[in-house]
Amino acid sequence: MSGTVPLNVKWGKEAFTMDFVVAGGVKGLKSELEEKTNVPSDRMKLMPKSKGLWKGVLKDDFDLSTLDWQAAMAKSKGGPLQVLLMGSAAKLAAPKLKTVFLEDLPPEEIAKVQEPSGLENLGNTCYLNSVVQCLRAVPQMRRGLEKYQPTASTAQSLFLTSLRDTLQNLDRTTDPVAPSTFVRATKMSFPQFAQTARNGAPMQQDAEEFFSGLLTIASTATSGDECIKAALPFSTDKELGDARNMVDALFGLKMEETLTCDEFDKKEDKKKDAAAKDDDKMDVDDGGAATATTPAAAAATAAANDGPKEAPVKSYDLHRKLVCNIQGGSDAGAQTNVNHIAEGIALSLHGKIEKHSDVLGRNAIWTRTQRIARLPPILTVQFGRFYWKATPDSDDHAGVKCKVMKPVAFNNILDVYEFCSDEVKATLKKARDKALKEEEDMINRKLKGSVDAAGKDEAADKKPAAAADASNDEDDAELQAALAISMQTDDEDFGVAGPGLPKEFQGQYELFAVVTHKGRDADGGHYMAWVKASNPSGNTDKIADTDEDNEDWFVFDDDEVSPCKTEDVLKLKGGGDWHMSYLNFYRAKK
Repeated sequence: MSGTVPLNVKWGKEAFTMDFVVAGGVKGLKSELEEKTNVPSDRMKLMPKSKGLWKGVLKDDFDLSTLDWQAAMAKSKGGPLQVLLMGSAAKLAAPKLKTVFLEDLPPEEIAKVQEPSGLENLGNTCYLNSVVQCLRAVPQMRRGLEKYQPTASTAQSLFLTSLRDTLQNLDRTTDPVAPSTFVRATKMSFPQFAQTARNGAPMQQDAEEFFSGLLTIASTATSGDECIKAALPFSTDKELGDARNMVDALFGLKMEETLTCDEFDKKEDKKKDAAAKDDDKMDVDDGGAATATTPAAAAATAAANDGPKEAPVKSYDLHRKLVCNIQGGSDAGAQTNVNHIAEGIALSLHGKIEKHSDVLGRNAIWTRTQRIARLPPILTVQFGRFYWKATPDSDDHAGVKCKVMKPVAFNNILDVYEFCSDEVKATLKKARDKALKEEEDMINRKLKGSVDAAGKDEAADKKPAAAADASNDEDDAELQAALAISMQTDDEDFGVAGPGLPKEFQGQYELFAVVTHKGRDADGGHYMAWVKASNPSGNTDKIADTDEDNEDWFVFDDDEVSPCKTEDVLKLKGGGDWHMSYLNFYRAKK
């Protein structure tokens, strides 16, 4: 492979990315690292943390051009290759780069280092602005849209090209952007979004309806391999499965639905209960062991096993989001109280339906159970905040749209393992078991190192070198882990859980964007977007009384952009008149 290769270099507690020119060889790599870290090249120890690179410590005479860099990139799912750098920096020198002042940079460069730009509200378009700001943080979708070439001039093609242009304009300036063309294309593609009130002002629209409509149009226009490969360049046909467009490859969940007839389950339970009661009357020999059953018990057991049964009905469907079912709204009589997003998702994956039974020859009640059979790299969860309430006593009987205000908490990490099919669970379990074992081994190494360091301290009269050895235990453990990875020859097959997922994916997703709604009126109120910062400041503390990082976020109130923290986002659970989560966007956690 020629050209450059992205590397993520970990040096002590620091980490940085760089584009390594393969033709420069080991000497060029070490020279570039020396400029960045001030570690002399003769002191450097470079070891790979990604598979498919060199073995052990990198030698000066090793020919890097002999490596299959393309295969190594494929194993890391297109992400930067991980390299561990060991070595102490020499005396600090004066900076070699010339200082550049912010006002001397062009607008597109300033936009990369300052707060991101907002979108102007062009008449109740906060629903549109909030969704666009969230999708702005999905680089895979943006790469796919850049490859989109319309074959005809239609409202749908204008919709996608203006969306692409709007996202690009946001990156080129720090000033608010007016999405005039995109708003016009939206109203052409979705006439309901062009509705106006009695005073002629545009009506407020639903952000989830706009998001679903956007995905529908994008799915029909990005069915070519070019868009899919641009979005997920290292995904295989096996991983993609039946995803035939960019949207289904990025957002699509293959759902496995199983229907079981409740009436047969009840009959079997009654027969088994009868068999269990008669089973208590069995004879017992002198040693206390069961020796026989009564004729009635045997007959009941046979009836339970041999009677007519309705076979479960299994089918597959494609969804583009999960739903968090919030009880207390349309189903006020429900017994389940949902307080957390995981409880709401689990509730939405179960239900009762009435369906014809071929064995009974009539309609019966069936239990519906859904499980995820293929996971996406981008996971969207909709909170069931709005529902339609019948108004039989009104003059028009038209009904009214209502909002559920109850609080439903969510975390920065969403684990979907329990929502998956048995096949996907088996795939995820391999990676989860391996990660657990590696964590246990590292803890054991640290404990052993602490004991060894304590023994050295007692025998060496508290020498400074002993303290330094103790402080380097963590680095030594990481060095040994990197050595073990680099010396592996055969990759373990972890199976396929979906396209674009990280290597050894464990089923955990991290929150990166939220669309919130404020107000008690379902047809009014205000939408805002909350998006995790792509260039964090580096000052990351822990949220009080937790182990979660309090990372940098931005809140987009149309054209006004303000910084915030993770703890502010986690408070968007509802329960009052403040903003509450409506759409949560997650990405697969590495």
